[in-house]
Amino acid sequence: MYSPPPAPPLTPFATRRRAYLSGARTPREDMEATIERVLAREATLHAFAFLDVEACRRAADASTERYRAGRPRGVLDGCPVGIKDIIETRDMPTGCGNAAFAGRMTGRDAACVTALREAGAIPFGKTVTTEFAIGGPGPTVNAHDTERTPGGSSSGSGAVVGAGLLPLALGTQTQGSVLRPASYNGCFGYKGTLGALPTGGVHPLSVTHDHLGLLANSLDELWAAASAIAAIGSPGHPRLAGAADSAPAPAKPRRLIRLTLKGWDEVSVAHREIFNAQCRALAARGVEFIGREDSEEVRALESYLDAHVDGSLDMVTYDMRFPYRDYVEQHGEAIGPRIHGLIARGRDMTALDYEELRLKQSIARRLTTRTLTALDADAFVLPAASGPAPKGHALTGSRTYLAYWSWLGFPSFSLPLMAADGLPWGLQLAGTAQMDARLCALARWVCGEVPS
Repeated sequence: MYSPPPAPPLTPFATRRRAYLSGARTPREDMEATIERVLAREATLHAFAFLDVEACRRAADASTERYRAGRPRGVLDGCPVGIKDIIETRDMPTGCGNAAFAGRMTGRDAACVTALREAGAIPFGKTVTTEFAIGGPGPTVNAHDTERTPGGSSSGSGAVVGAGLLPLALGTQTQGSVLRPASYNGCFGYKGTLGALPTGGVHPLSVTHDHLGLLANSLDELWAAASAIAAIGSPGHPRLAGAADSAPAPAKPRRLIRLTLKGWDEVSVAHREIFNAQCRALAARGVEFIGREDSEEVRALESYLDAHVDGSLDMVTYDMRFPYRDYVEQHGEAIGPRIHGLIARGRDMTALDYEELRLKQSIARRLTTRTLTALDADAFVLPAASGPAPKGHALTGSRTYLAYWSWLGFPSFSLPLMAADGLPWGLQLAGTAQMDARLCALARWVCGEVPS
């Protein structure tokens, strides 16, 4: 097993930006350091589907000139960002993790990439995705143990941030594809309220489940990027509540609802104790916890979620019939077996079947919101995955603990607060619709930050 040496802590981009503003350092100087870090690790990490370091240098030069002229575009000007390879970029191919699409140039930027460029951020390269963000894994390995999965589908994004190579990367989540890589690679992950961040130009899977998300080495950078992206607008959806250049001030939760759900059966006895110890540590700081052992409302919520969450994947298979049925017919075995299986699973589903699944999803949303309100709680807490990254690369890990909040379309964070077997393991903090900013404030406090 090759275990890379611990990466030196990556200087927060806010700190680097202050040096740019003072003239003590330039985006180009930091870009050279970033390129050096990436090239030194990429031969073993395999996190990038496409790199153009000269384009990065040119963009960093332009950012440097804006700072020298006293006209930076915003708090992200000069920040390198990894772009998941299902997200369109006008100057880089978008291969979607499939050989039949390798080298495909669309000539367009996705809405999120447009927003980041307008904010002065620098798309650093395309990060590896599993096939179409739902199929077989790519070559990326875990940032902390090369024998383990980085998680998926935002595999490359999780690895480059977890390895301390980039401060920020874009991901997407339809089932577990942002929070699982964040948990396994030891960085912050955020999946917003469905539609809060625009998905225009992101290769679609499921209109009812696709979320744009972010992986970052700090909540400040994460929230600044989410806000910049949200500013471009997300047609058909409410704006991101609380969007701002800086993250909301830390806020102490009074009461959290502790969920175990059927994913608890996947958690080993030793790992359960690690999660329980994390909850006890928060309780020692004055947070009250309510769980299924304390509340009929929590038991009823867990029972309903567990009974119906598997319909989430059925909804996805119905949503993805087009264009994926056409892909299967056109490209045959060039499309992986998981995609073939998902198309077959959704082929016989009727519109009535689908409406029944949507009704159950709607009931789950109402019940989750009502439970949070009835118990006068601030948020839900649960593991971000069933444990640390498992060994092997054929699979990307269990999605059980991630599927619930993707199905609900509610915001959630993976916080790098736990460790098991010497590997990172995320704590999931989850809320209800439009709670994104409030949840970020709670996350900051949970992570040990205090109001200034």
